[in-house]
Amino acid sequence: MTETSFSIAFSVTQSPQQVFDAINNVRGWWIGDIEGRTDSLGETFTYRFKDFHRSQHKVTELVPGKKVAWETTDASLTSFKNTVEWIGTRVVFDIARRGDKTEVRFTHVGLVPRFQCYGDCSGAWGFFVGESLKSLITTGRGQPLPPD
Repeated sequence: MTETSFSIAFSVTQSPQQVFDAINNVRGWWIGDIEGRTDSLGETFTYRFKDFHRSQHKVTELVPGKKVAWETTDASLTSFKNTVEWIGTRVVFDIARRGDKTEVRFTHVGLVPRFQCYGDCSGAWGFFVGESLKSLITTGRGQPLPPD
């Protein structure tokens, strides 16, 4: 039996290039402190949220209008017993034109149900990708702070 990585998809009317540009504006849709470049191939950036999430990502793919991918090279999720579950996982955004819409498919490759953080992490991705990023794409304004 194969475990499936967390994935979410949505469609928008904006062009694939507009979607690509919004994804690479990570500070516009993901809460927390981000150090480093998120929009340049081969660059590494660090993401921190308070004292319970720190992860480092290397930008491994940037195909304008088509794909963005990061490899998680380091992580510390202090809310969980296994604080390093994210290390070696990949964050992938696939972008494709489908008729008059652009489909965004987000997959956190390796974030699987047996991970301790799966429930919390998939819920957070659901908000930050499915709501905040989508809002940034469609309105020009993300929601990097979740509603209370």
